[in-house]
Amino acid sequence: MAIINKGTAFSNGEQLSANKLNDLVDAATFGTDSVDNASTIVNANGAIAVRDSGVTAAKLATGAVTDAKLASGAVTTAKILDANVTTAKIADANVTFAKLTDVIDDDTMATATNTTLATSESIKAYVDSSAQTFVPASYAGEESVTLPNGLIMKMGSTSSKTVNYGASFPTGVVSVTIAHRNPYSDTYGNASFVNSSSTSGFTIDSGRSVSGTGSWFWQAIGY
Repeated sequence: MAIINKGTAFSNGEQLSANKLNDLVDAATFGTDSVDNASTIVNANGAIAVRDSGVTAAKLATGAVTDAKLASGAVTTAKILDANVTTAKIADANVTFAKLTDVIDDDTMATATNTTLATSESIKAYVDSSAQTFVPASYAGEESVTLPNGLIMKMGSTSSKTVNYGASFPTGVVSVTIAHRNPYSDTYGNASFVNSSSTSGFTIDSGRSVSGTGSWFWQAIGY
């Protein structure tokens, strides 16, 4: 078994010289028996080289491939097959897996928590549901519109100084504002204001006794 091919050959009785000794070492090459031909080969220059297919998973020591050895962006989605990434290959201490019990399908989101996921169907149903949008969903001239956060806007016009809402505010009133549609017939009528307000309606006063008639746009906000 020739591990090394000698650089020169000697014959019996041949005179030994320094040049031949140098050639013996300097011109020597590795023999085919010096490699396993599976992971290593002897290349055309007589040097031992690693085959392209020579580095296998079995030849890598546990923990040999570290973050520092991976080029930035080298591990892409295309290079990771779902079939290859298994629980057995990933330590639970490093990766938390979402289980089916962590996913809810609840169109009302009543069972939602800060540790569970929701299905796309239940999210869409929750957003699309009338309870989570404006009421009415499309405006058609109603007196009252309810915002998703529960704030209610009422609006209309009146020629009376007493306005009773079609439906009272459930809890309280935030503000009531009025604006003249046309002026009073005297000097002081345009200085009208909201005199009193409750969840069921409000009254208008000018602060002075006037003989003319007027009409107002009004808006009330409550909850």
